[in-house]
Amino acid sequence: MKPFGRILVPVDFSAYSAEATRIATDLARRYDATLTLMHVYDPLAYALPDGFTPFPPPQSERLFEVLQDQLAGAQAHALEAGAPRVATKLLQGTVAAQITEYAELGEFDLVVMGTHGRTGVKHLVLGSIAESVVRTAPCPVLSVKKPSVN
Repeated sequence: MKPFGRILVPVDFSAYSAEATRIATDLARRYDATLTLMHVYDPLAYALPDGFTPFPPPQSERLFEVLQDQLAGAQAHALEAGAPRVATKLLQGTVAAQITEYAELGEFDLVVMGTHGRTGVKHLVLGSIAESVVRTAPCPVLSVKKPSVN
């Protein structure tokens, strides 16, 4: 039995998630695994009055088209890098909760995600999505730092 048949990679289109995608692509190639790149759009609905959206419907539709295009670009890059199968998923909601819920529903064997490695006040204010996913995911989580430039 292959240890990793289904690998989930949450992406935010940063250098950190690009590094996580690179590592996950290598794992997918080695284990002939399916790679799923997902992005979670969090509209910060908790800070808005009921019924208010940050963008009117036409702008929201355009935003989702742009996000789908970015996912398609990441998908093409992972396929070019040797991942045997790459799917994409765009979700909306609280990021960490959506990642762990989708990991469970999709029966993923591994989550590979970038971490910004914030500490101190920045960590306190911004929180850590990766830390939350590590604590609540139904499967192992590999957190990846962006490589330092030497």
